[in-house]
Amino acid sequence: MTAPSKSFTYVGGAKVDTAWVMRRRWARAGLMYFLLVFFAIVFMGPLLMALVSSLKTDPLEYPPRLIFEQLLPKNWNAAFKLGQQAGGNGWTGGIAPGANISFEASYLVPSSVVPTGKNPELVSVLVPKIRPGAGSNILGNISYAADYAKIENLKVSSLTAATMPDGKPGQRVTYTWNITYPLNAKNVDEPDKPAPRIALTPLTLEAPFDYVYQSATLDPSRLENVQAARGDRTYTYPKIQSYINVSPGALNYTFRNYFRIFEEARDISSGQSLFLAWILNSFLLVFLKCSSGLILAPMAGYALARLNFPYKNAFFVFMLFVMTVPNQVLFISNYLVLRDINLLGSIFGVWLVSPFVAAGQVFLMKQFFETLPRELEEAAKIDGASVSTTFWRVIMPLAGPALGALSITTAQGAWNEYFWPAVALTRGGTSLTLPIGLRSFNQTYGASGDYGLILAGAIVSALPVIILFIVFQRYFVASAASSGGKE
Repeated sequence: MTAPSKSFTYVGGAKVDTAWVMRRRWARAGLMYFLLVFFAIVFMGPLLMALVSSLKTDPLEYPPRLIFEQLLPKNWNAAFKLGQQAGGNGWTGGIAPGANISFEASYLVPSSVVPTGKNPELVSVLVPKIRPGAGSNILGNISYAADYAKIENLKVSSLTAATMPDGKPGQRVTYTWNITYPLNAKNVDEPDKPAPRIALTPLTLEAPFDYVYQSATLDPSRLENVQAARGDRTYTYPKIQSYINVSPGALNYTFRNYFRIFEEARDISSGQSLFLAWILNSFLLVFLKCSSGLILAPMAGYALARLNFPYKNAFFVFMLFVMTVPNQVLFISNYLVLRDINLLGSIFGVWLVSPFVAAGQVFLMKQFFETLPRELEEAAKIDGASVSTTFWRVIMPLAGPALGALSITTAQGAWNEYFWPAVALTRGGTSLTLPIGLRSFNQTYGASGDYGLILAGAIVSALPVIILFIVFQRYFVASAASSGGKE
């Protein structure tokens, strides 16, 4: 039996085995794929970790978990049902008059504490009067679920044999109760008005000593007052299980911090959502800067690329020099101008004093226009078109890739602009842009360790830039490829 013949190919004039060449190509492809994955993790890892942490009740937990309560489907289902029982809304939750929430929790009890045949003690179930959030949310009047909700029908629903964490015999005790909001409840603050719908229904469970928490209708937000191992008990257990909200709804349970950034941070005088106002201000600034940039930068770039006028080269060199001047050099004079025309604290003031068109934008458009063949303009000139007509009707329709790249860079710069808005927007409150508003979030909520809300705000602020790049990335790549050389 003859051995199969090998196939050969020539690489660089040398005769080599074809199978070896194929293995080498696959090895290169594998190495390239590994590098792509590695750099994706390096560059996107912090953003993904911030996204995961923004969903947690405690983003500072250690060691950090990748699988936690807000990511478990069983909790989504439970949160949806609890939201329906509390107010008829299974997505955003809340508790309203007529609510009747069924809840249960299970504990392991050692036989030495509750012998067989003896009834276990009842757990303590309380709807505490807790003011949610921090910052501006700690001011003003709000409605508390504790003023309306009642705990009813607390009882032991089942008692079965079980094994304790240390292997000793015990019992599994399941308690059930109802949280009700009477349909005819009176408004505590304003008796003439109907009882309000309340966003949060906090709950605290405190078990008797040596009762080990096991499970509940909804996983608790925090486990507190952890009892250390002692004597013949080799395990620890939390004595208190607390819930931020037992009527959350599926979306409000998983994305609680994202709801909070819009609901909690409000202007003290008007009650307007600060975060929503900051987003709208940032979008307005992006619109103003993109509008002026997309109109003026192509005009200036085309003039430098195609038109002949005195001192054109000197003007181009001066423009390149302007690109090296930092904005911090001009902020005092710009601030004084805004003060004199009474536009301090206004988004229009931020846009008006900052350059209508940046030197980098003009440079980008100039480089692109220089790649277009001059025959296009010569043909338009033969047909009798003026310079203006040639620009708007012949050249601009071909400038889609460059305009796409210009849109990305301009919008990203305006959305993330920090220094000049921080100087010019002196009124604070609803006049800020999103980056400046996030700084106030950090000062307010960071002091209390509430980093979930800060991370949620950071993720929301990053989304428009990510979406913008995904939509316009093909224009950006096309512009980078076409502006690298000349015809």
